[in-house]
Amino acid sequence: MPAPPVTAVAVTSYSVHLPADDRFDTAVADLPLVEPGCPADRAHTLLGRKGLLYKEPATRLALCAVHRALGLPDGVRPANALDPRTAVVAASNLGNVATVVDVTRAVAKEGSRGVSPMAAPNASSNVIASSIALWFRFGGPNLMVCSGETAGLDALALGALLLRAGRADRVLVVGAEPDDETAVAVRRGPAADPTAPPLRAGAACVVLEPVTRAAAPLATVTVGPTLSRRVPPPTRIVVGPGHLDPAAAWGDCYGAQGVLQTALAAQLVAEGADGVAVLCGGDDDGWRTALLTPGRRP
Repeated sequence: MPAPPVTAVAVTSYSVHLPADDRFDTAVADLPLVEPGCPADRAHTLLGRKGLLYKEPATRLALCAVHRALGLPDGVRPANALDPRTAVVAASNLGNVATVVDVTRAVAKEGSRGVSPMAAPNASSNVIASSIALWFRFGGPNLMVCSGETAGLDALALGALLLRAGRADRVLVVGAEPDDETAVAVRRGPAADPTAPPLRAGAACVVLEPVTRAAAPLATVTVGPTLSRRVPPPTRIVVGPGHLDPAAAWGDCYGAQGVLQTALAAQLVAEGADGVAVLCGGDDDGWRTALLTPGRRP
């Protein structure tokens, strides 16, 4: 007998992994407190040492965020069997941009022989999503979103679509960005806004499941369409620009920002808020919202 169609999507776990940064104070009034996570070069303290060599900083941070969202012990890599019904959707605009630049320069200078075979796989735009799937042995659909400032909520919408289409029973939506010199230069661009928050390395993860399957749903989430103009969300509590804005307080995680804000919204709902909206985007990339309400099984 076929499973009933998915009509509501629940957040069942979440994490925010922001390495400590002296430029910011994570103890900001009205925003959930976020404990600093390990930086990318110390990811082995959380993930274990084996398998991290040559992985991008953004990939390492993404793996840390998933590890924490799954509640795994420090330093232990899971040895579970392949899970064909868990999907991964990752959001990042700058995750491997430094490698792409380095590979391009090496090819221009020395030809293809100048590219290290260990670095070449990191030039794939899907490297973050595929690395998560391989590391944790998730065999479901595997997608990467690089759509600018709405990327985090675009990934969330795709995750919900995978559940509704019956392609997965669980989706890990992950956002990650680095803050290396190349990433900062690309994000800033030639016409930098001096008042814009600086780029910050970080990652976040939100685990989605159908409400009917979730043992303990923390929140129910609905993602709205992409709009060309900013529309105020219909809730008292909003996480995003002009409201409770983690980017202004903690730095800009760019493509990961929507996932990070969704994780914070889930925490606010878990702490008793009746409804929390997430707002992310910009005038160039469009705007998108998500609404999180208390999770209740039907």
